[in-house]
Amino acid sequence: MTSPGKFFITTAIDYTNAAPHIGHAYEKVLADTLARYHRLKGDPTYYLTGVDQHGTKVKQAAEKEGIAPREFADRVTAKFLSLWETLGISRDGWASTTDLRHIRAVQSILQSLYDKGELYKARHEGFYSVRQEQFLTEKERGPDGNFGPEWGEVVRIEEENWYFKLASHRDWLLGFLQSHGDFVTPAFRRSELVNAVEKIGGDLCISRPKERLSWGIEIPFDPGFVTYVWFDALINYISFAGYPACGDGSLPDFATLWPCDAHVIGKDILVPAHGIYWPIMLHAMGFADDQMPRLLVHGWWNIGGAKMSKSLGNSVDPAVLADKYGPDALRYYLLRDIATGQDADFSEERLRIRYNSELANDTGNLLNRTLNMAARYRGGKLRRLPASDPAGATLDESACRVAGEYVAAMDAFQPQAALESVAHLVSEANGYVETSAPWKLAKDPAASDRLDAVLYRLAETLRLVGVLLLPALPRAAEGLFGQLCWTPPADMVLHDLVKSVLPDGHTLGAPVPLFPRIEMQEIIP
Repeated sequence: MTSPGKFFITTAIDYTNAAPHIGHAYEKVLADTLARYHRLKGDPTYYLTGVDQHGTKVKQAAEKEGIAPREFADRVTAKFLSLWETLGISRDGWASTTDLRHIRAVQSILQSLYDKGELYKARHEGFYSVRQEQFLTEKERGPDGNFGPEWGEVVRIEEENWYFKLASHRDWLLGFLQSHGDFVTPAFRRSELVNAVEKIGGDLCISRPKERLSWGIEIPFDPGFVTYVWFDALINYISFAGYPACGDGSLPDFATLWPCDAHVIGKDILVPAHGIYWPIMLHAMGFADDQMPRLLVHGWWNIGGAKMSKSLGNSVDPAVLADKYGPDALRYYLLRDIATGQDADFSEERLRIRYNSELANDTGNLLNRTLNMAARYRGGKLRRLPASDPAGATLDESACRVAGEYVAAMDAFQPQAALESVAHLVSEANGYVETSAPWKLAKDPAASDRLDAVLYRLAETLRLVGVLLLPALPRAAEGLFGQLCWTPPADMVLHDLVKSVLPDGHTLGAPVPLFPRIEMQEIIP
């Protein structure tokens, strides 16, 4: 076990030009699980997430509906907030780029960069991607000389704008990536990022003329322009962490929180925004190398090997899934069926299989059998006795091993592997029920102590399973504890809870279906 230390985790803020999709849900559940795990370890933890409300796409979406951008953005924001509440996302901070504190922070940083000579004004004529809200260069053209479909509508624009001296920091970023191998997780993303940095040839346009876009943060030293949405949005990760101090005490102490220990993003926004723009922005602001955030890059949920897209008609609404199967089923599937950093194919059938197999059949059945046998044979009262058979001793050893595997996996940002270890422990405990056969022991007076040892071992294994499930399935874990009639002491952290045991004479509660099976009639469209 590592010693307690602070843990600051952020997720990419959600762009309010469209409703939440399954990728949003996965990212938030992943970050929430990691945050809950570090709280359980006793680490001072802060989880920051939020919404990005400015930009051309928000303005265009609002215009289509004939409403103001702010009204449109607030309506979409409400959908995100509702989903996060349904999924039990335990955020500590909430970022909204229309918040006055953020606006002041962005303008303060822009002014500081301007004073340092990091910004300049120039006229530019070129192609502009409306979807990505950025100017394109010749390197974005495909082999056929055209800009690919990933850029959406591309228009030719000639206008004057403000530019950030991105290229002048290229060598610094290359050197930083060479000397800081842990900047990006998983490690294989680092080469992708290095290749992108080596191709930096120009500077970053960080403004839009108000005559073209008024929905944004005004440039403080040139009120005819607003800030480019990516430049504005990236700053939220420090503005809502307390930088620069707003003075009203409403935000955290930045020096205590920073740097970010896990900045969770999708692979599609590693380059250029979070892997190039963001560290260079921080470097230009004066942040030292050891103050750079650590990027945790997750993969995509695909369908049939293809990326989900509303335009392709294959997107999945997480709110519908949570309503249909329950938040626990969705959280478990999203964490269990994808390895952090890799892609996975979404399958509603696999969601049902995972839930029925590992939660309903294995964990739920183990809980139900244990409580029923304890009630039938011992009135629910446990006697704490050491394992009196080799299988019981093996189960104890497995529980100890799984606790170690779990911690190693979670420390490596791999909840999938952590949950796999827990599932193996539950399976082994169910096997122990069959080999020890408490129903046979109950008929043999000479086996009374062994029966008590078996029942205690099963209850204690369930207690540990509940502890290990707390970060991923907090509501279900609390339900499990309720049936065990055990409450984790508030002053105990994970290390202590793993080693803790149910006391001699502890009385268990009555079983209630914790994970009701999803029956066939429930899944017929």
